[in-house]
Amino acid sequence: MEIDRSIFKNIKDMNSQPLDTSPLIQSAFIEGNSAIVVIEIDPAKAGEAEQMRQSVEATLKEHYTGKDVRAILSASKSAPEFKTNEKKMARPPVRENLKPPQIKQIIAVASGKGGVGKSTIAVNLASALQRSGLRVGLMDADIYGPSIPHAFGLSGHRATMKDGKVVPPVTSEGLALMSIGFLVDATQPMIWRGPMIQSAIRQFLQDVAWPALDILVVDMPPGTGDAQLTMAQKVPMSGAVVVSTPQDLALIDARKGIEMFTQVNVPILGLIENMSGHQCSACGHTDHIFGHGSLQSEAEKYNAPFLGAIPLTLSLRSSMDDARPLDHDCTAFFDTIAQRLKDTLSATDNTEARA
Repeated sequence: MEIDRSIFKNIKDMNSQPLDTSPLIQSAFIEGNSAIVVIEIDPAKAGEAEQMRQSVEATLKEHYTGKDVRAILSASKSAPEFKTNEKKMARPPVRENLKPPQIKQIIAVASGKGGVGKSTIAVNLASALQRSGLRVGLMDADIYGPSIPHAFGLSGHRATMKDGKVVPPVTSEGLALMSIGFLVDATQPMIWRGPMIQSAIRQFLQDVAWPALDILVVDMPPGTGDAQLTMAQKVPMSGAVVVSTPQDLALIDARKGIEMFTQVNVPILGLIENMSGHQCSACGHTDHIFGHGSLQSEAEKYNAPFLGAIPLTLSLRSSMDDARPLDHDCTAFFDTIAQRLKDTLSATDNTEARA
């Protein structure tokens, strides 16, 4: 149910216009016992927008007594370029701890570039860890291209709130999920800059009612940008799993990801070679279209575990496209990788996230 926007007529937007008719309100809805408003802002004016956000929440509390209310700032429209000093950001003097106390370990699934199947790996790795008996959550930190809602058939899901926190949906297998796709219109492009990326990750960790988890798997965006640096600098992670295809061009960017995590003292828990070979669904023959074995060589070079190779199969691809993430012929591969990852965590004596 839509919220009556006229209740915001006495609040001014970032352009000093009445908020009730402002295009900055992306969505305003009631879902169950939750009343949520999403407001688009220029990230360069995030400081000014905070007072407006608080006014919206106060108005919601006044008009929707007894409901959990939340005003969320986003920046899905074009905004001025936000420049960063990479040298200063590479190694922070102080590490802020955003890890919720009920989550034992946090691991990142990362890639140096897009298109290597990182989200497919993250979804199936989290599911395999859940099958192994662990309590697992999956956080979609890919703000620009959230894919977790679609993968689990939750593209139309709207976030609800309880006691001031966003309630993550839980799959039938018990996997707790969180994505920006549950908060904003998934069809809108997310054109965000540094401060807003950091804010989103902070909210995903601090303002979500995560259940008690053994492991939170974080599906990172490709590259080595703001999301990676925020996670590395502000979240005590147990480590990162790097995904790449065996193609030389993909490996160039994968190495950058490995080096970035190494520079900020985040352990590399292992490498996964995705699309390792194309397996014919008719005869079972495998062609190594992108090459084969490159990730194992890279793992040896960096003295990191090689967790395994995933073939490119029709059933794995279609399962993700058709929102059937667990219905494919690669389950055994992911179960093996999950066990190797658990062994790696145990072997490095890292059963608790780093302080």
